[in-house]
Amino acid sequence: MAARRKKKKAAKRKSKPAELIISKARVKNAVKKCNVGAEFYPALDSAVRDLIKAAEARATGNKRKTLKAVDL
Repeated sequence: MAARRKKKKAAKRKSKPAELIISKARVKNAVKKCNVGAEFYPALDSAVRDLIKAAEARATGNKRKTLKAVDL
């Protein structure tokens, strides 16, 4: 019985969408003249994740373990 509960909990964790890296409140504060649509946040989050992956690839290609501004 306990094994079933663990499997259900594990399935719930896996189906949960990834948390946003960006902060919705901070994005809203940064936008001055426009409203922010709900679909904007996941798109921005995806763009940020892509930037981070590219920066990691550049840093590791340069044999570094530290991300720097030049990696962006």
